[in-house]
Amino acid sequence: MEDHSRREILKEDSLGRVLRLRAEGSDRILREACGSWVPFTGWVARFLCRRERRALLKLEGLAGVPHLDPEDSGSGRELLRNHLPGAPLSQTIFLPRDYFDHLDALVEKVHARGVCHNDLHKEQNILVLPDGRPALLDFQLASVHTGLGRAFESRCEEDLRHLQKHRRRYTRDGRGSSEQSRGKGHGLKRRPLSLVWRRTGKPLYNFVTRKVLHTRDGEQRRPSSGPWPAWQEPLGPD
Repeated sequence: MEDHSRREILKEDSLGRVLRLRAEGSDRILREACGSWVPFTGWVARFLCRRERRALLKLEGLAGVPHLDPEDSGSGRELLRNHLPGAPLSQTIFLPRDYFDHLDALVEKVHARGVCHNDLHKEQNILVLPDGRPALLDFQLASVHTGLGRAFESRCEEDLRHLQKHRRRYTRDGRGSSEQSRGKGHGLKRRPLSLVWRRTGKPLYNFVTRKVLHTRDGEQRRPSSGPWPAWQEPLGPD
């Protein structure tokens, strides 16, 4: 592990810390699930750590998602992965014209591995790599499914629906063409299971994370007033 003087704390809350381990040519990200004085935070942190590792193991070898580091301990107390360079969607100043098409395709590849992200409403979980391609971060809330079913299909649609909301926001009011504004999530409606979560589970989740755990650091959402990213030449097919 790197010397402490070469560690940069990216985030710290009642569930633990996220650190960037700086080394020549290959920075890494360490998530420490240490919890705090708040009861049960250690258990919750370790649960989320194991949940993220399970998802990343299913996604091993897929471009555009974090990969577990060979030195990852495999424990529930920490997770070590590679660092993905780039800028969050909320902060990027350039976007390829077909960025959201590639983002849809990436999420569908994640779904094909039986994994749903479940936290794509946050722009900070969507990355723009230096070459303009998309990447996904923070799989703590991701779910791994062994077979098709209503829950899996509903969560897949929710992922795509959130991408459609981002796409629409970045292309409306003349910021993009009508072709750019419609993606895989266009026309998808909330399923009953999603509506139940929104009306019952989500308010409880928000209360616990904001009032009890104090882990909600706010969504890094681009202001409606902009500035909005400039469009660049499309990436083209993979």
